[in-house]
Amino acid sequence: MIDKAKVKLYSYTIKLINKKIIFMTKLGLREWVLLLTLVPAMIIGLILGSYFTINRYLELNDFLIDQGTNIAEPLAIAAENALINKDKKTLNRLISHSHNKHSPLIKSIAIFDDENKLIVTSNFHRHFSQLKQNKKTEYHKNTSTTFYDTYIVFHTPIFDHSAPFNSLTLTEALPIIGFIAVQINKDQAIMEKQKSIILSIFVILLTLLFALISAFKLSQFLAKPLGKIVFAIDQLKEGKQDIAIEQPMSGEFELIRHGLNDISRNMIVQKDEMQKHIDQAISDYRETLEQYETQNIQLNIAKQEAQDANRVKSDFLAKMSHELRTPLNGVIGFTRQLYKTPLNKNQIDYLDTIELSANSLLSIISDILDFSKLEAGAMELEKIHFQLRDTVNEVLTLLAPSAHEKSLELSIYIQNTVPENLIGDPTRFKQILINLISNAIKFTETGSVTIDIECRIFDIKHTSLLVSVKDTGHGISSDKQDSLFMAFGQADSSITRKFGGTGLGLIITKHLVEAMNGGISLNSALGKGSCFTFNALFELPEHNYIEILPIESLKQKRVLYYESHEHSFDATLSILKSWHVQVEACRTINELESALKQEFNFDISIIGHSASPDTIKDIRTLVSMTREHTDYLYLMVNTVSHNMREALVTIGADACLSKPVNHKKLCETLAAPYRLDHPTIHTPTPKEQILPLKALVVDDNAANLKLICTLLNEQIETLDTAHNGAQALSLAKSRKYDLIFLDIQMPIMDGITACKMILDSSLNEDTPIIAVTAHALVSEKEHLLKTGFRGYLTKPLDEDMLRQAIHEYGEHNTPSNKPSTSKSKKPKQQINSSEAPFQSHVIDWPLALERAGGKSALAHEMLHMLMTSIPETQKKLEQAYIDKKREDILQVIHKFHGACCYTGVPKLKQLAETLEISLKKGAKIQDIEPELFEFQDELINLLSDANVTEA
Repeated sequence: MIDKAKVKLYSYTIKLINKKIIFMTKLGLREWVLLLTLVPAMIIGLILGSYFTINRYLELNDFLIDQGTNIAEPLAIAAENALINKDKKTLNRLISHSHNKHSPLIKSIAIFDDENKLIVTSNFHRHFSQLKQNKKTEYHKNTSTTFYDTYIVFHTPIFDHSAPFNSLTLTEALPIIGFIAVQINKDQAIMEKQKSIILSIFVILLTLLFALISAFKLSQFLAKPLGKIVFAIDQLKEGKQDIAIEQPMSGEFELIRHGLNDISRNMIVQKDEMQKHIDQAISDYRETLEQYETQNIQLNIAKQEAQDANRVKSDFLAKMSHELRTPLNGVIGFTRQLYKTPLNKNQIDYLDTIELSANSLLSIISDILDFSKLEAGAMELEKIHFQLRDTVNEVLTLLAPSAHEKSLELSIYIQNTVPENLIGDPTRFKQILINLISNAIKFTETGSVTIDIECRIFDIKHTSLLVSVKDTGHGISSDKQDSLFMAFGQADSSITRKFGGTGLGLIITKHLVEAMNGGISLNSALGKGSCFTFNALFELPEHNYIEILPIESLKQKRVLYYESHEHSFDATLSILKSWHVQVEACRTINELESALKQEFNFDISIIGHSASPDTIKDIRTLVSMTREHTDYLYLMVNTVSHNMREALVTIGADACLSKPVNHKKLCETLAAPYRLDHPTIHTPTPKEQILPLKALVVDDNAANLKLICTLLNEQIETLDTAHNGAQALSLAKSRKYDLIFLDIQMPIMDGITACKMILDSSLNEDTPIIAVTAHALVSEKEHLLKTGFRGYLTKPLDEDMLRQAIHEYGEHNTPSNKPSTSKSKKPKQQINSSEAPFQSHVIDWPLALERAGGKSALAHEMLHMLMTSIPETQKKLEQAYIDKKREDILQVIHKFHGACCYTGVPKLKQLAETLEISLKKGAKIQDIEPELFEFQDELINLLSDANVTEA
């Protein structure tokens, strides 16, 4: 065994060798020795040479100045008397003698009088003018020096010492009678400087030569043993352990030699031991590898079992939804039929319980299916144009009865900066609001539920809405808040028993918010209520659809507004101020009494209050106080009871609205008495609203074609129709159109092919072509726009959607010589309240009327055409399923989906849409069997309801 001292020495040796190797990777030893020797010598030589050279420069300059001064000043004293006596011979002899004595240092000596005129000179040359001084005022009292390239000029004044002066008078005060100019050559000094530089360079070179020779010898002394060491190290790196260096070396190299020899011997020993360990490790590794292979096989089997279990779970959920929905639909349908038969009070209560339980179970099933879709990432959001305030009002209209049953104040405040028109998925946005607001109402016994919507980010293309839902309910402790956003999680296990629910509402809401590029948060404390806040990102449309309200009739009207609830007060006050009315707002009875004491009467008074049998007396008092001071009096109360509102109107109010008030209903109600005040507001007649445009409508579904043509006939002059792409291409080759509405999936020639051919080989190469499809995925929409379509419309279409498309794509084609009123908003047609041709839970007749533009006859005809097509659809679908042809199933579903968009059958439309999306994404027939069976069941139910009615 090697002792510790040797081990330490070996370690130091290896580190030293590694450092040497690192340094020598860039420069060799010889270069390093030369560099470390020559550089210091050169630096020292340069410093010393520069120092002595500069010092010699300064000494020579000082010598010349001293010489010139010593010559000029004595001459000035000697020439004083001769200059006074104007004795030029003496002056000439004096300067000639001095010139000769100091030659060749002096180039010229000259004497000038006090007027700067030359008297005598020892040498007159071409640069003689530089010996003169410029002006008399510039004469110096002492010797001055002027430097030139090759000489120096000294000017020494000559004083008149014979002038009277006392002992205190300084020499500088004597008058100047002239001056002597001495010109000194610098040639000799320059030569001395050059000699000094040459000598310095010689000394530096000699020093460098000596350093070079010494460095070379030193490098030779070190290179030989180091080369042997490096060679030995290279052999070690190549795996040769026997590298014994036998020749002795001097100094530290001897220590390194011993260390390398010891390392070589140790490596030989360690190699043998390592080989033994390697052999053992290989044996152990083979055993471990066999174990890993066994585990991998087990993991693969477990993974396959988990995937199969997950697939079974999904299939189970889908099949159970089909199996549960079918009997539930029957239960709900026949329950509603039983309502129409003579029943006693107990039977009605039983039916209410049955319907409530069935609807709750149906809601639970829908939540579970939504959760499974979100968990699998199969839910896609739509991107359609919608109006925010209308969407929110739909939610509040649905949930207001639940809040009013508990006498809760339900209020919404939408900031004025929030845009009205958005592009997104209004259905899912409503689902988020319904989940949050219904939860707030469910867990709040007294107080209020308030909703605030504001605009957090606003740019040209996108806006981010921040929505807060706050209640005054039980509140949630901080340790239980995290469980709310987990599947089947609730803050308290007793909640399910007390309030019901699956615990999936918030996790579904969270997923939907995240799908809208937002986030959701909760701020709550036990006993202090809760506040859910989420933000969602929406696109902004290029063209806004503006709802025309009779605001002009309300401008500058004096309005008295009373509301005790703070949030409702702020929300309604903001709406009133945006209409530019003169509002006198009151929060308390005292403020109301002060407002009523004013000299003038109000045009309109609005009183907001909670409505219940206990508050009728208070409302009656408020009405009696206000009635005499206003022309029109309106109430806003938190009840949807028609009888209650009628009773409130009888006590003196002109109208009674339910909270939370719809801004459109409020405006229409307040403006109703004043609509005749503005006869300039002109409602265009149908004839005036028809644009001078010519359009081509292409669809293989007769019902779809008829509805689009019906809606377009009220907006544009001329329409041509085609049932497939080939007919459309034929018409486009012979006629010029301003707009073309083109279905995508059609027989003979599909819409994409037709679009390309119309743009390439027809008269309509610049005509906007708009795709009309029952459902378009995001990738499909991008593909349509790249193909050549100018835009796309998603079924079901309505008048507003078509009007917007005409404004966006067709208005620029309106001939300038024809008047166009396309920008004037057409009043929305009242939905006809005619009844459905037969009773069925499958049909949503108000939705059918809305899809038909409010035309009852058209809605009946569209439904009849759908019913007529069902037997053929069933036959084709059954045959395609037997033949296992996906494309045939997709074609049948797509065609029927288009028909469902306009006939008020939302369940059938949803199933058709789900099937179409799944097939387009490549789903197999067995994967969509549950939805397919449910779809067939709904068709049978619809036909059965129709047959029962006819019987």
